[in-house]
Amino acid sequence: MYVRTTVDPPYLRLLQLLRDEGPISRAELADRLELTRPRLLAEVERLVAAEYVAEAGMAASRGGRRSTLVELHPRLHFAAVDLGASSIDVEVTNGRLETVAAYTEAADIRSGPKAILHRVNELLAKARVDGVYDRLDAIGVGVPGPVSFRDGVPVSPPIMPGWDRFPVRELMTREHGCPTVVDNDVNIMAIGERHGGVAHSVDDFLFIKIGTGIGCGIHLNGEVYRGTDGCAGDIGHIQVDPQGPMCSCGNIGCLEALFSGVGLARDALAAARSGASPSLAERLTAGAPLTARDVADGAAEGDVTCIQLIREGGSRIGSVLAALVSFANPSMIVIGGGLAQLGHILLAEIRSAVYRRSLPLATGNLPVVLSELGPRAGVTGAAVLASHVAFEQAS
Repeated sequence: MYVRTTVDPPYLRLLQLLRDEGPISRAELADRLELTRPRLLAEVERLVAAEYVAEAGMAASRGGRRSTLVELHPRLHFAAVDLGASSIDVEVTNGRLETVAAYTEAADIRSGPKAILHRVNELLAKARVDGVYDRLDAIGVGVPGPVSFRDGVPVSPPIMPGWDRFPVRELMTREHGCPTVVDNDVNIMAIGERHGGVAHSVDDFLFIKIGTGIGCGIHLNGEVYRGTDGCAGDIGHIQVDPQGPMCSCGNIGCLEALFSGVGLARDALAAARSGASPSLAERLTAGAPLTARDVADGAAEGDVTCIQLIREGGSRIGSVLAALVSFANPSMIVIGGGLAQLGHILLAEIRSAVYRRSLPLATGNLPVVLSELGPRAGVTGAAVLASHVAFEQAS
């Protein structure tokens, strides 16, 4: 499991160093891992025999005998799968998490696990036929709903009919003959942002995904906090208006029901039909369904109603985040997901609500920023998770 309970063993730290930094000399590895030279050489020899690492030439001289460089074995490959409400993103990476094949296509998560995972397997099979990899060493999968991380299954996901308790991990492991790890989408996005995004050097932060649903990845002490059963951070179903609309979870007035991709499209349609928004009314006459992109474009054109819709949503999200800031005191809040495209009007309103409603001590040094990785946060995090579970096999 990707949960730190003790300090990682030397072999795991060694593999992570090579993943993140590339070839390193044996001498430098011994220094950085604080291992004796004989212990380091024994670890490296074992990992070479198991084809996790390989020699990579000679290092620059440090004043004495030149040390040999060590790198991750070039045969290592991971698959990263980010399933959204309306999309599939699949990447195959090498051991350093560099993308060697990528596939993105529209898909409806409501078509069920068999159809969606079958398509994922087809994409991975295509990469194999194309010579991208000989075999996969691990697979990371993110899904847009609550996940039992321990069991590798979605649990009662509101927007994923047919997925409840479906054995995603078991099926993918059996299909590809390698370990698989399954997590919810916002957790893998947080992991991705920590690995290669704006939160790269931050151990304590919140990643807020605003899309078809709303979730929060909680990153504490350098690790994702999932809670006892894996559902920590499900902030989209916090009630913010007892008189609000029905949510997909069956409750009334959830944050997600009031402001998400679905909620914003609903309010945009109402504004277009009533004539409150000339910009949205014009787009509606074109015949295509209204989306968050239409609201963002309308706001950019100065449409007052579009701007107000974004501000109201940002204020609601900011009020919920203010409570989380008071509770967890993070070092950063990162905003991602599809509705992050609403840009700085949304970001400014979230910031305003957080700073206004939280104690000064908690917000004096609290940046609230947009994701650097954008739509790639999920596949990046899934690849990181895959690498971790693969490296654990080296024990």
